[in-house]
Order: sequence, then structure tokens, then C-alpha cells
Amino acid sequence: MWGILISIVMAIIIGFIGDAIVGNNMPGGILGSMIAGFVGAWIGASLFGNFGPQLGGFAVIPAILGTAIFVFLLGLLSRIFRRTT
Repeated sequence: MWGILISIVMAIIIGFIGDAIVGNNMPGGILGSMIAGFVGAWIGASLFGNFGPQLGGFAVIPAILGTAIFVFLLGLLSRIFRRTT
């Protein structure tokens, strides 16, 4: 039970940090940040491996980098779709 709660809190924090690095306004508030944190952690672990400190099942540094990449790509896609409509 505590493991799931810690993972959710870490995903939210990592989502907020990734959004702050990129400078986009992540849609969805806390839920959007949580989803971005989980997806970013997966992307970061796939691209960079599991190095650095680990908290709540997340390798923190790759998760932040993966979240920044994910939020950047979401911002890029939203700008492209905004122009075409």
C-alpha cells in the first residue's frame, strides 16, 4: 500500500520538475503531472538505464530527463495541432 502511494507521489513530483525544466504548461494539473511522471520514468529508464538515486521504484535522474523529453514532445505536438486547426 505504501509503495503505491510513494510511487504516485514521486510521479507527481517528477512530472512537476520535468514540466518546470521544459517550461510548458502541462495540461491536467496534478493528474497530468502524474501521468507525465510515469510515462517519463518509463522513457528515461528505456533511454538512459537505471542510474542515480532510486525512490519509490523510480531512478530519479533518468525519470526527470525522460519526463522533460515527454513534456517537450507533448508541447511540440500541441503547437502543431493548434496551427493546423
